[in-house]
Amino acid sequence: MRISEAAVAYGEDLARVRRLSPATVRAYLADLADLATVMGDRALEDVDIEMLRDWLWTATQRGDARATIARRTAAARGLFAWALDAGLAAHDPTMRLVSPKRGRSLPAVAAAPTLGAALDQFAREAFTDGDVIRIRDAAVLEALYGGALRVSELCGLDLDSISRADATVRVLGKGSKERVVPLGAPATAALDAYLVRARPVLLSDASGSALFLGARGGRLGARTVYELVRRVLGPVVGADAVGPHTLRHSAATHLLDRGADLRAVQEFLGHASLGTTQIYTHVSTERLHAAYRQAHPRA
Repeated sequence: MRISEAAVAYGEDLARVRRLSPATVRAYLADLADLATVMGDRALEDVDIEMLRDWLWTATQRGDARATIARRTAAARGLFAWALDAGLAAHDPTMRLVSPKRGRSLPAVAAAPTLGAALDQFAREAFTDGDVIRIRDAAVLEALYGGALRVSELCGLDLDSISRADATVRVLGKGSKERVVPLGAPATAALDAYLVRARPVLLSDASGSALFLGARGGRLGARTVYELVRRVLGPVVGADAVGPHTLRHSAATHLLDRGADLRAVQEFLGHASLGTTQIYTHVSTERLHAAYRQAHPRA
């Protein structure tokens, strides 16, 4: 079986059996398509470790980021391990393939008081002028920060995802895993205002059960959310390259800064492993110094 044929079958296994997110499956298949192109789409049996190393070296010379190289390595490893288990290959050439360590660069984090002031001001202005788009945007920003939501999770929310009585939202995260997270009082108030004052105005035949609607009445798109966050939070964070994940990361960081348990934050974010949460979040310098002064015998 050739690389391209195996990649298609492997992609179906990732989506249907392992239930990885569509974005992850697309990324892996793109990596394997590149592998097939570079190697001339040869048979799996003809691939050896030196060829794989040359493939990764080519990507490095092209300027691909370390995280991209690490993902490509994972895609190749997964393909050949799957092929070996399925009896489509007699050996796994990736056994000694070394993956570069990912960098731990973190997205920008807004200071809690500054972010809170910016969100409060935006909501006040939106509720005062009564513009339905701005009222929706205020609810979007508060939900992203209050629930530490991914942009895909926010855009996928339906009306029945929200429990207004409990101030919680049911989220469908990566791998089709559900979790229920609290939203907090500001987010709940902003959602109430949106549902009463804005959504009925935006409603159209294309709305369906979507919670957040675009200007034409369809489900709100991720691009619109990215532009909203960049416009509102760029000046607050002091950088133009901010997006919805800035609010998610800020929420997790602020929880840890205020003493939240790391495992609780893991559940809140919907991470499969604690290691992901440890990489994704960071402890503030102030909290680190406080813990040192309290616990170290020679502080």
